[in-house]
Amino acid sequence: MHYLRLTSIAVLLTASCAASATSFVVTTDTLGSATVGTTDTTSDISSSFGDDKIVLAARDDAASFVASQGEIRGARLEAALQHIRQQAPQLQADDLQLAQAILVL
Repeated sequence: MHYLRLTSIAVLLTASCAASATSFVVTTDTLGSATVGTTDTTSDISSSFGDDKIVLAARDDAASFVASQGEIRGARLEAALQHIRQQAPQLQADDLQLAQAILVL
């Protein structure tokens, strides 16, 4: 009976380690791809809008937007997002990526 209990514990421990490793890989892959998308957007925006007054004025609103996971949308951020999309319609970025890029400026 003692052997069966030890075997069960070993199997459960092995399964939980494998699940943790898989979760870690999925998490790092997700974060890596998100970082690449944000980096590309950031470089596009910083080269084009680094001295744009409308975009720079939206930094506080962008910080609130990012910190609240998109719940808080300020008027200056809305104006900046609209301005960016008008000036660079080729950008394929969502609002959160643009707000993160504004914070980097």
